[in-house]
Amino acid sequence: MKDLKRHSVLFVLLLSINVFSTTAVNAQQTIQFSQYVFNGLAVNPAYAGYKEDLTVNLSFRSQWVGIDGAPRTGTASVDGLTRNPDKKVGLGLIATTDRLGPQNTSSVYANYAYRLRIDEDDTKRLCFGLAFGATQYNLDGSKFIATDPGDGTIPVGNQSKLSPDLRFGIYFYTPKFYIGASAVDLLTTGRDMVTTDSYRIIKQVRHLYLTGGLMLPLSESFDLKPTFMIKEDFKGPTNLDLNTYLLINKIVWVGASYRTGVKLWDKTNLQNGLDQNDAISGIVEVFINPRFRVGYSYDYTTSKLSNYQQGSHEISVSFSLQGKKERVLSPRYF
Repeated sequence: MKDLKRHSVLFVLLLSINVFSTTAVNAQQTIQFSQYVFNGLAVNPAYAGYKEDLTVNLSFRSQWVGIDGAPRTGTASVDGLTRNPDKKVGLGLIATTDRLGPQNTSSVYANYAYRLRIDEDDTKRLCFGLAFGATQYNLDGSKFIATDPGDGTIPVGNQSKLSPDLRFGIYFYTPKFYIGASAVDLLTTGRDMVTTDSYRIIKQVRHLYLTGGLMLPLSESFDLKPTFMIKEDFKGPTNLDLNTYLLINKIVWVGASYRTGVKLWDKTNLQNGLDQNDAISGIVEVFINPRFRVGYSYDYTTSKLSNYQQGSHEISVSFSLQGKKERVLSPRYF
């Protein structure tokens, strides 16, 4: 127990050094969700309106349980179509909060998607999305313990900074296939820091996402859905998520995910010998009815950090609200 506490203090100390260093530092990665497949709006604004009915998604993730100051992330989103009979416009709103040690990052984005109809049966759409919002960066000085009394690098009270942001995405889907690409934190510039008074706060950096998936019928009772996500920030290691879900009787999803770093090209800013392993996940999703879903995932860390924490937990809930007019929708598997 003493060893765990010692490593917990070390974790916060290392974070503190990164946050307050006046020399070059690594910028902050975007949030991580294992169940991102069930809430595409979290990574791509072009997803807005995909399920057509007004849909609400709620998620909470507790990462690296057992480490003081480890990430705690929550998100809430709502999206749907406008009353345009051609279903060309999707709108959405997403809010996220992410706490990491003494720093808390909160954001809100308004999403707009223009949806081009590709076939007469309206089973295929090419969507373009744009999101505009703002991110609030906050530092809580009370969470730092100074080794030297009166240390001027530690803030007194809370320090905060509001920063505007922009996202863009493309999303194409059919009943059995989808692929999407998006860019987030587009207004990030300079050294990826925001300044409040005399303190610098680590800012999220620009990220690119590439996502895709298939729906493969195996029998009347079973369907297989393999998916992937590549996340790139051009400064840290490229991240790859590989997921496979088995759909049982159109009610229960049982899945597994493997997350790792991959080397697509040489990055001169990275040190040699970095551990590429990240985590493996078990995921269960249950549709209580066609409009209400609950999900849970557990991540087992495969990196050296596994010795100091007890994994990561994530829960999610989504529900759709039926419009005034009953509409017959093709199944929405993505």
